Formats: sequence, structure tokens, C-alpha cells
Amino acid sequence: MNDFLNELELRAAIVNDSLEQYLPPGDTYPPMIHQAIRYSLFAGGKRLRPVLVLSAAEIVSGKSRHVLPAACALELIHTYSLIHDDLPAIDNDDFRRGRPTSHCVYGEAIAVLAGDALLTLAFDLLTCEEMEQHIPAGRVLQAAREIARASGTMGLIGGQVMDILATDKDMDGSILEYIYLNKTGALYRAAVRAGAILAGAGERELLALTGFAEHLGLAFQIKDDLLDIEGEDTRLGKTTGSDLKNKKFTYPVLFGIEKARQKAAQSISAAKDKLAVFDERADFMRRLADFVITRDF
Repeated sequence: MNDFLNELELRAAIVNDSLEQYLPPGDTYPPMIHQAIRYSLFAGGKRLRPVLVLSAAEIVSGKSRHVLPAACALELIHTYSLIHDDLPAIDNDDFRRGRPTSHCVYGEAIAVLAGDALLTLAFDLLTCEEMEQHIPAGRVLQAAREIARASGTMGLIGGQVMDILATDKDMDGSILEYIYLNKTGALYRAAVRAGAILAGAGERELLALTGFAEHLGLAFQIKDDLLDIEGEDTRLGKTTGSDLKNKKFTYPVLFGIEKARQKAAQSISAAKDKLAVFDERADFMRRLADFVITRDF
């Protein structure tokens, strides 16, 4: 596991260096919005979504350098979603990644605009010159469409809306799974599919990677819910117990902790089964899947 964590940190560092390169400096006018963007973006995080973009491209073509803008775009979208999630109107969380959330530091208005700016910057990156020079335009367009759909009402936003609206009267396993597969899973699915598409994946490869991502996203969210109950604030960098405090429906709440653990393990097993078509090329992704349910942060 230590070897895997070292490799994950190395790949995350590549993403961080690229984000630093692509983003406007913090003193760009008007400075407050650029500082707010950087405050949330560089607060830490595992960078799993951009790492999945890079890994999917490597599996398909053996190369990942030229998909870095797309990888960074996924992290921008993920960070925007966290900023908006933390707002008083939604989850009302005061801490994220071990520090006060954006709205606690910059106020709600700037936090909303920082999230908006990150989403916009993501699509600026997806159409940047680096992508145009090295990847066929048709692939870039297809990948951008995947990411746009995953970020909208058929993906992340749709899942978030149902997470807000669902009540104890209509909540069941199918609605909860819809929330998980969209609010969390949509960006995992888009990350893997975008990386594969940009690398020129065939239909069989794309289908296998899509299945992997769907199972991985489900397991990731269940594990997050378990950590909200069983985890330590200092390890997670946020206040645990917020789901229970906000009376949110999660897999452990609906089905119990043991069944939640079993479901997460089954999802990871199913995710790894989808990678059988790639032999040893997918070893890093297999280890990443194991990490998702063994992590304590």
C-alpha cells in the first residue's frame, strides 16, 4: 500500500503543478476572486478524479501528458461543487480539508462566484491550445460533452437536487443509488471516460472503464458516509457527524453500517472485474480501487 500511496502522491503532484501553471496568479485583478479560487483549490485533496483521467489515458495509449488540461478541468469542477455544497443554503459546513470553508473566509457571495469561476475555467481548459495541438478535435469535443453532461442536471446537479429534495417518505435504495451515482459517481465516470476518449479508446475499452468508474464512485460515496460516522475529524479535515446532524439519508443510515461495508466491498470487487480486459496495464487502477475502501481519510 505504501508503494501505491507514493505513486498516487506523485501523480497528484503532477496535477498540482499543472493547476498552478494553468490558473491565473492570485494577484490577478480582481484579486479577491482569484485568491478565493486558489484557497479552495489548493487546500489539499486526493486528486482522484484527475488521476483517473491520466490513468485511463495511460491504459489506452500508454501516454497521459497531453490530457493534463482535461484532468485539471475535472478537479476544477469537483472543487466548485464542494464550495457550493458547503454553503449555508445546502450543507452549511464550516470546515473542509482542515480549514474554514470558502464562505466562512470570503463570504457567501464570493464563494458562489468562486465556484462559478471554477466551472467556467474548466471548460476554458478543455478547449485550450495544448489540447488542440495534440489531440484530434473530434475527441476533444466528445470529452468536453461527457464532462458537461456529468456536471449538469443529468449528473452532478441532478444528484445534488435529489439529495436536497428526498424525504423519509420517498427515500429508498433506488433513490439513494441515483443520488450516489450522480452526485458523486458522475464525475468519476466522466473522468475515466474523458481520459479514455482523448486517448482514442475503442468501444470495448470504453465500456469496461465506464463500468469500473460507476462501481468505484458508488463505493467511494458509501465509504465517505461510513467515515462520517466512524472517522476522525483530524484525519478527514472536516467535522464528522454532519450527515446525522443534517438528517441526511446515507447508505449506513438506511441499511446499517455492516450492510454498507458489504455493499462498498461488493462494488469494489465489481469495479476490478471490469478491468480484466486490460491485464497488467490496469494494475494502478486496481490498487486505487482497493485504496478507496481501505482509506481513513
